[in-house]
Amino acid sequence: FCGYDMGDHWAHWLEVGDRLGAAAPALFAVNWFRKGADGRYLWPGFGDNARGLAWIGQRLEGRAAAVDSAVGQLPAPGSLDLSGLEVSEDDAAELLRIDPAAWLAEAESTAAWFATFGSTLPPRRGAQVELLRERLVVDAGRGHAVRDASVPSAPAACTPAVDG
Repeated sequence: FCGYDMGDHWAHWLEVGDRLGAAAPALFAVNWFRKGADGRYLWPGFGDNARGLAWIGQRLEGRAAAVDSAVGQLPAPGSLDLSGLEVSEDDAAELLRIDPAAWLAEAESTAAWFATFGSTLPPRRGAQVELLRERLVVDAGRGHAVRDASVPSAPAACTPAVDG
């Protein structure tokens, strides 16, 4: 629930981001509840969520590697501490796999939802959905979801590919 127009809300935060420039905080998204094909949760959850948060902190400090994907940067193989967990290599790979078809369907749903906000939707929001679609199509055409990315030299390099 939001007590005012979401288009105006997003416009406000885009303006704040513009004012902050490189000082704007990096944004990260996680899905602690991702399930495998068999319906079980792939991530142990609870206290082990700190491992993902530790990777984020290390990423901001320029000490954790990432790979670029169509939806942003993901932990590079071996950069997320899985020691002592009962997470198989296959489950770890699935946790970080980007399914272009599923994400394209989500982008379609998002575009339809954005359309409900009419003229108050900042054009940059819709443009980001289009850019996401383009990146997903390119990645799907390559037959893989990630490209190599080195450890960033500054926190600004940590922001996801989808921003705005």
